[in-house]
Order: sequence, then structure tokens, then C-alpha cells
Amino acid sequence: MRTHKIAAIPGDGIGTEVIAAGLEALAICARRDGGFRLEVENFDWGSDYYKTYGVMMPADGLATLKHFDAIYFGAVGAPDVPDHVTLWGLRLAICQPFDQYANVRPTRILPGIVSPLRGVEQGDLDWVIVRENSEGEYAGQGGRSHRGLPEEVATEVSIFTRTGVARIMRFAFDLARSRPRRLLTVVTKSNAQRHGMVLWDEIAAEVAKDYPDVTWDKMLVDAMTMRMVLKPGSIDTVVATNLHADVLSDLAAALAGSLGIAPTANLNPERTFPSMFEPIHGSAFDIVGKGIANPVGTFWSAVMMLDHLGEAAAAARLMRAIERVTADPSLHTPDLGGQATTRQVTDALCAALEGDNL
Repeated sequence: MRTHKIAAIPGDGIGTEVIAAGLEALAICARRDGGFRLEVENFDWGSDYYKTYGVMMPADGLATLKHFDAIYFGAVGAPDVPDHVTLWGLRLAICQPFDQYANVRPTRILPGIVSPLRGVEQGDLDWVIVRENSEGEYAGQGGRSHRGLPEEVATEVSIFTRTGVARIMRFAFDLARSRPRRLLTVVTKSNAQRHGMVLWDEIAAEVAKDYPDVTWDKMLVDAMTMRMVLKPGSIDTVVATNLHADVLSDLAAALAGSLGIAPTANLNPERTFPSMFEPIHGSAFDIVGKGIANPVGTFWSAVMMLDHLGEAAAAARLMRAIERVTADPSLHTPDLGGQATTRQVTDALCAALEGDNL
């Protein structure tokens, strides 16, 4: 029997609630499929850990995580800890050293969910956004000088390397090639950012020559926001920088109904290090403890994790269970306009997974 070692890091806020729900579903997937088992180890790293120890995770955290097959991550961030401390202390502290350079965010309108876009229905919006996840605007380069003085200065340097841009472009073109429409949009801002983003454009054009079967176009990021709203059917696969894709994928999730349903895979495609899977919604402290967090994004992230681990049948079963649950409006949480609780959604999904007619 195949065994997959999973590191579960619930993190902060509703992360603890949705990861618990996701692990329930994963346990059923493993038991129901019968061909694999999951060894899950939980880690209490996050803002509470920081308040006790002064760090978001221990010094040997990466060495510990390296031996796992995948990481199942909840959320990071707390109202009483600066955001840059939590993000750089945990999530980015894992993504960057583990070279999880391909952030993949699928978006589509699930059954039973109504898009806020007028006249857009299921099937009209089916995208995958590929986010460069290791450099760009979130490279962490820069600094501050003359702190507290009138002449204080802060710099934030975007880093674009030929290696980094080329590998994410190839990943995106490969992904576009694997989808029925074979259509890729390269998002840029090279009219204003005339160095790094011009290199981005040039490498995109170079890589495209190796993919004559993929139709591709280029669009400025501000125009892309309009295209997503006004012409969603013209989009399929998208590749963008760390910052641009971060913003666009949140817009995409909202257009599909809610941030609560959106998943993420932080991939190390070469599998030198474990990849990490998480919902995109964040810690959402305004609803912590109310029992109304939407676990669908966490379930969908589990689908992506199972696929990455080679458990395609279990992944497909879990995705069908998600679609069955979302198709029932009585199982919509408040972010989707309903009144269902996290527990009710989780119970319904687990029941669907256990059933014989899925």
C-alpha cells in the first residue's frame, strides 16, 4: 500500500477550522480508495507560536518539513502581529527555500454557485492562473534607511531572472497545452516597468516558439482586470508575476462566487522539495470561532494535493463530492449567501464521499 506523509500546518484564524475539515475528508479518501494511506503530522506553527517563542516556526522547521511528501497549509496572519512578520516568517519562509516557484490557482464556477457577473454561468468561467512564486515583486530585496527622519527612504526591488522567468513560462505553456483550449495569456506591465517586465515579455516570446500548438497573447495587467470582468470566456490559462497574479487570482475567486472556494498549489515541479497546498482566503479573524468558515477551498486544495501525489482516482472522487455539496444551496456558507456551518458542509461532503453513487 502506498503511504504519503503529510505535514499539516493549520496556522492562524480559520486555518485551524478548515484544515481540520480537510483532514476528515482526506481520511475518508484514503480509506475509501484503499490503495494508499496518509500519515499526517500536525504542527502548531503560526502567530500563537510566535507570541510564545518569538518566531513563526522553529529554526529546524524546514529540515523537518523536507522529509514529507506534501504540506497542507491553512492560513497565516493575526491582527496583533504585523503582516510582514507572519507572512515572511511562515508561508514565504517555506515557499522560497523549497523552491515552490509555480503557484497554481484554478478558478471555475462550481455547481449551485452564482457568479456576481451578469449572465455568466457554469462553464463560462474556467481558468487557471499560474503565479510566479519565487521572485518578482516578492523577492524580499530592498531596505530602509534613515528611519524616523524626514529623509527616510524605503526600497522594494523586484527581481526577474532569466532562469526564474523561463521556468515559469515553460510551466504555464505546458499547462495550457494540457487543457482543451490550449490558450495562454501572458500578463505584463512592460509599458511602465521597462526592465524586468520587458525581460518577462522577451522570454515569453522565446518560449512560445517551442509551443506552436498553444495560442498565446499578451495583456497589460490593468487591461486584464477588465477582460476578466467583461470577457471571461476569452480566458483560459494565465501566467503572471508574483504580485500581479496574487491580485488577479483574488479577483478571479470573487468572480467565481467567493474567496472561500478557491484553492492553491505551491509547486516544486521537480519534486526536490515537498509542495504545499492551501486555500487562498487567509486567516479571516472576523469569523474565527463562529463555525461558518467555508471549507470548500481547503477541500479543493486537497484535490490538488492528491493529484500531485499520484492519487488521481481519489482526487476525482473528492472533486465530485465538492460539486455535489455546492450544488445544494442549503449547504452554502455565509460567504456564498447561505446559512450553512462549516460542520454541516463537512458532514455533507464526508457523507458524499462515503456513498456508493458518487
